[in-house]
Amino acid sequence: MQVTIELPNNIALQLQSANPSQRILELIVADQYRQGLIGAADVRQLLGIASRWDTYEFLKREKAYLPYTEDDLTQDSQAIRNALAAE
Repeated sequence: MQVTIELPNNIALQLQSANPSQRILELIVADQYRQGLIGAADVRQLLGIASRWDTYEFLKREKAYLPYTEDDLTQDSQAIRNALAAE
């Protein structure tokens, strides 16, 4: 699929030295990951990243972290309490 977008001249000039198509794809993929719509394996495949570790480095650079909810915190806290009680 090909998509055309209009950019202000100052932004277009900044992107001339980079590969704007690749950068826009990276931003979209990072956002999809952030929203939980795709996983790290999908990110790797869509961007053609060589390794899992490089994928995690890309996501870290993009500050693309999965949301950590109150329920996640409750479950993790309970798991820690259970592990400590089992000792």
